[in-house]
Amino acid sequence: MERVLDWTPQPPYTAEQLLQVIRILRDPENGCPWDKVQTHASIRKNFLEETCEALEAIDADDAVLLREELGDVLMQVVFHAAIEEERGRFTFEDVCRNVCEKLVFRHPNIFASSAAENAGINGWDALKNKEKGRTTLADELATVPATLPALMRAQKLQKRAAGHGLGQQDAAAAQHQLEAAVQDFATADAAAKQEAAGRLLFAAVNAARLAGVDAEEALTFASKRFAQQCLEQEQRGTQVE
Repeated sequence: MERVLDWTPQPPYTAEQLLQVIRILRDPENGCPWDKVQTHASIRKNFLEETCEALEAIDADDAVLLREELGDVLMQVVFHAAIEEERGRFTFEDVCRNVCEKLVFRHPNIFASSAAENAGINGWDALKNKEKGRTTLADELATVPATLPALMRAQKLQKRAAGHGLGQQDAAAAQHQLEAAVQDFATADAAAKQEAAGRLLFAAVNAARLAGVDAEEALTFASKRFAQQCLEQEQRGTQVE
């Protein structure tokens, strides 16, 4: 017979109690058969799914749903930290300490200790580069995660290159480059269509960046509007434009 624990978290409910629940679920002998065998890799997609659900709640301005989804995201953070604790590499407390230190370091305008350490450094990007030891463009480009959504990654790469005087710097020139990419895509043959499409999308992201627009969010909301239009026009029996 499986062992059943007579234990529940007690108020005030804390992140430490959440960590304790995860530790119990991952107990090698008496833990949950599913939870105790999970690895970083096996629950990797869960982290992404829970984050996306939290974003849905934010977009819907649904406080009740957001509270629930943020809890699910926090559970993922604690789960991964517990796996590392078992391996002896770091703890949940280390995660909390590191993020607190990072926030203080990056706000010399607020915290005296950071102001003394970062005298003369005011820009957010400059502070991040100092913190992470990034000194060259290669350093900056290499630390843009390859797992980011494509539009978001393209915009980050463009921004970091621009900080070193590379890439398109002028909004009007970027618009011209976008128009040229549209023409190239229209005239490309089948074999060259994918590459031309990539140049078109990259140019569109660059034009959006220089116009102060977040390309990833712009496309996300455009897709949402399109889906809503499809539903509305289907009901009316008309074609989506």
